[in-house]
Amino acid sequence: MARRFSAPYQSEPVSGLASWARNFAVFSVVAVVISIIIVRFGFLEMKPALATFFGALALAGLSILLGLAAFVAIWQNGSRGMSRILLALLIDAVVLAYPAYLGLQYRKLPAIHDITTDPIDPPRFEALARLRASDGANTAVYAGLYSAEQQRLAYPDIETVELEVPVQRAYEITLQIVNRRKWLVIDERPPQPPRRIARIEAVARSPIMGFREDVSIRITSDGDDDSRVDIRSSSRYFESDLGSNAARITKLIDDINNAAENANLKAAKKPQLPPKAPPKVVKK
Repeated sequence: MARRFSAPYQSEPVSGLASWARNFAVFSVVAVVISIIIVRFGFLEMKPALATFFGALALAGLSILLGLAAFVAIWQNGSRGMSRILLALLIDAVVLAYPAYLGLQYRKLPAIHDITTDPIDPPRFEALARLRASDGANTAVYAGLYSAEQQRLAYPDIETVELEVPVQRAYEITLQIVNRRKWLVIDERPPQPPRRIARIEAVARSPIMGFREDVSIRITSDGDDDSRVDIRSSSRYFESDLGSNAARITKLIDDINNAAENANLKAAKKPQLPPKAPPKVVKK
């Protein structure tokens, strides 16, 4: 039988389990912040950062167990500490919410990390290939036909961008969007004759943790007034990107199309000078 709470209530001691549940929850937040700092600023290698992050998740899980045990103890002996349990559970929910979402994405999405608009001839990593040569990083070589088929089934809308603007203008539009997103541009080459092919290589970051994901963009001429833009986005680490590369390419495609349409509208609205009236003939 559960013990009745004695009066006065404040005279009862605080549950030690409740205090530990709160402390472990706070420790988990600190560990998550430290792991994010390690990744974003490159203080340590990837493995220590991941170990810190998963350690934070373990602390949050342990905090939940201690909170449940503290609730049972409080119900039985009438000790205090319910507010600490509720605070701990709130912190644990915040810490575990995003990893739980990523777990659902992992089960739902294909385990691929290399996405491109042109799986037959994907844009190459040239300057970025040196950065992907570190231990544990994915290769700069495209993942292959299996990945292309998985991509086609999961993201059928990712296709080459066809623009009704010259290749030089398409290059300028794309580079402007890349800079606006604050990606780290590693290499940029404007179109040069005779082939008129432009290239941009940049490093983007994943949300929250800031894992590095490499982007290669190829802009080619498609006649005198048209152009084609192909994009490749690949995670530098991990076999599954949880949909981040496809989301990045889809958003970039939309931004490029919108910017090109606006450029065409501005060109169409450029005021035209009225034709000169023919000189009047004066009859004598």
